[in-house]
Amino acid sequence: MSIEDLIKAVGDKQFSAAETGFSTIMMQKMSDAMDQEKVKLADQIFNGAEPEEEEDIEDIDDEESSEDEEEQAETEDEVEDDETEDEEV
Repeated sequence: MSIEDLIKAVGDKQFSAAETGFSTIMMQKMSDAMDQEKVKLADQIFNGAEPEEEEDIEDIDDEESSEDEEEQAETEDEVEDDETEDEEV
């Protein structure tokens, strides 16, 4: 079952079909992820490849929040500049 079929089943209120489809899709995604990890591990063991460093979820959240704060500060500066120009006119 494809994701489109899953969405259609939910839209048609065929929840038992959607449940089966969801389970199938998730099992396939998990299997693919496990296969990728097996390849990476074999590459490290047999070819001496360096393991990739994984980012912690906390690190990603911190980076996103600091980027959001920077964007918000830039927006506030632009608004202040616009207000200053309006007052001068």
